[in-house]
Amino acid sequence: MVLLLMAALYLFYNLNPETEPIFPKCPFLVLTGYECPGCGTQRAIHQLLHLNIASALKYNAFMVFALPYVFMGIYMEHLGGKKRNKRLFRILFGRYSAVVILVIIILFWILRNCHFSIFP
Repeated sequence: MVLLLMAALYLFYNLNPETEPIFPKCPFLVLTGYECPGCGTQRAIHQLLHLNIASALKYNAFMVFALPYVFMGIYMEHLGGKKRNKRLFRILFGRYSAVVILVIIILFWILRNCHFSIFP
């Protein structure tokens, strides 16, 4: 798993998803003309690896802001954080967290496709 992650990071660092044809296009965007919540993630990862945070935010702000949550989840689940921080685990990854995250994703999806969107 670590080798696959390292290979993916190597590709995303060295190849620009905006110009390289090996990176797939979003099927939802191709079919509807609207961006899904994941649109721009490949380009945002490329920009983050080059420390261009402002550009990464323009491509997919949700993904950039969600990364610390994902890393926290990995820490909690696989590195013993759940045992050390039970209360924090229940707050961030408890019963209602999936519903909250789903609502945030849907709101981001709607707002990024509005003409007055704060997510260009």
